[in-house]
Amino acid sequence: MPRLLLPLVGCVLLVALGVGAIMYADYDDAPGLGLIGFVLIFGAIALGVRAVLRAKRDV
Repeated sequence: MPRLLLPLVGCVLLVALGVGAIMYADYDDAPGLGLIGFVLIFGAIALGVRAVLRAKRDV
């Protein structure tokens, strides 16, 4: 479990950064920043799934 904790915390932080980027893009009317926010969110989800699958495989 501790081996899985650090990657998942990093993924949660990436999702929070992506949500913040989308919120700021909405405020500032910046469509490129919104796209970067979506890429950060979906990339963090993919990294989280990958970390969980690797942790299950090593058990």
